[in-house]
Amino acid sequence: MSIDSSPLPCSILLLSGGRGQRMGGQDKGLLEWRGQPLIAHLQRLVRPLTDDLIISCNRNHDRYAPYADQLVSDDSPDFPGPLAGIRAGLAAAGHGHLLILPCDVPQIDARLLAELRETAGRNPRLPVMVRHGEFWEPLICIVPTGLRNAVESAWHAGERSPRKLFLQLGGLGLECPADDPRLANLNTPALLQTSSGVSE
Repeated sequence: MSIDSSPLPCSILLLSGGRGQRMGGQDKGLLEWRGQPLIAHLQRLVRPLTDDLIISCNRNHDRYAPYADQLVSDDSPDFPGPLAGIRAGLAAAGHGHLLILPCDVPQIDARLLAELRETAGRNPRLPVMVRHGEFWEPLICIVPTGLRNAVESAWHAGERSPRKLFLQLGGLGLECPADDPRLANLNTPALLQTSSGVSE
């Protein structure tokens, strides 16, 4: 049986449009980890899962283009946060659900993505976020694209927190272990360097 046995068709959005403040302003998705850009690790994992792979980026479009079927950018030039990229992804998505991943979780695996899709398939009208211990991971989630108008309304009302918004929309949690290494955010130079020597 294929590891991707989920019947839920998804567009997939890789978020790489941030300012990269913790990386000294560098474009995080293009930083190398184990010999390849972070975005390449995520792209290799998700490419077999969709025919609609979207990358949210606000610079270096020519370098991201080979990894995606389409690129989207924020409609504001001031790096307003991940919800801006999610809005753009929802507007561009060709399927009924959008699976969202940040570019800095290269240790996530196909099993977790399959579990996420299975949970979303059982709850097709609600956002599903990864949750570990007391923490939600709103950027590792699946959102029904039918919620795009609700997301737009919340944005224009001033909401900028994906976690708050998805919970307001009835979001569910896919429980993972509190110290699940697959969820490690490699969002500082030190984390990127120390994790790069870990054997696969």
